[in-house]
Amino acid sequence: MNKGAKRTAWILGVVAVGMLALSFAAEPLYSTFCRLTGFNGTVQVTKAASRQVLDRVVRVRFDANVEPGMPLKFEPLQPYMDVKIGETVMAFYQATNTSQTPLRAAAAYNVAPHKVGQYFNKLECFCFKERTYMPGKPEKLPVVFYVSADMAKDWQDDDIKGVTLSYTYYRAGSAKPGARLEDASAVE
Repeated sequence: MNKGAKRTAWILGVVAVGMLALSFAAEPLYSTFCRLTGFNGTVQVTKAASRQVLDRVVRVRFDANVEPGMPLKFEPLQPYMDVKIGETVMAFYQATNTSQTPLRAAAAYNVAPHKVGQYFNKLECFCFKERTYMPGKPEKLPVVFYVSADMAKDWQDDDIKGVTLSYTYYRAGSAKPGARLEDASAVE
């Protein structure tokens, strides 16, 4: 084999190994990117309440879904709330296991429109951990959040009058590949 062919083979080998490494890193990198930027409706997780409350109001609608065939009744206890930007509020969902056996489940989430994800901040959420639901026992599930005042500074978001906070419950361990489960360890 001549020197040029060896060099080409070596370069192609390095490229192949690099592409393989990137394929393993793609999901964690994408998740980190979404969490940092709010891309694709990924909300922010924070430990501190907002320091600035504005007069501008957005309507936050609440949506609840369940994996097909899962024996869980899941619903928001209020269809919507009118919230001042920067105001920290608490909303509630309720889940009831309709089967005769305990049910372990986890909630995946997003907000719409997706561009609001970078401004939607959760302080507490039932979605931070998997939960076990006992048969027939309704559980009230809180979520504490605010819409950051930074949204009012972005002229591209002046058209936003409403936000939909949506959850989908899955059996623990069966989350669909595209579903993001909120991870409390992401709190900085």
